[in-house]
Amino acid sequence: MKILTCPLNGPRNISEFSYGGEFKPMPDPAQCSDVEWADYVFNSDNLAGVVLEWWLHNASSYWFLAERHTVSDQVLRTFDPKELFHRRIDFAATTPAEIAG
Repeated sequence: MKILTCPLNGPRNISEFSYGGEFKPMPDPAQCSDVEWADYVFNSDNLAGVVLEWWLHNASSYWFLAERHTVSDQVLRTFDPKELFHRRIDFAATTPAEIAG
């Protein structure tokens, strides 16, 4: 049985989680082209080595980040996204200035 440690709920069976894709910096939605946005949404680098990934604990709907080695499948650490994000983005904002904050 493979165990993944959720930062909120502790160690859990891997079957309780869903993979959310690799983490990559989001382009500015107000400034990027459709091609850049599509690349961000649909493409991944698929690197061999340590990558940063989004994971979801299904039972609690809690999203978190994990550093995982893609060759050995070893999870090096999991952590709350608050370590990287310091503010929320309001995508319903009406002007680029509001989006940029």
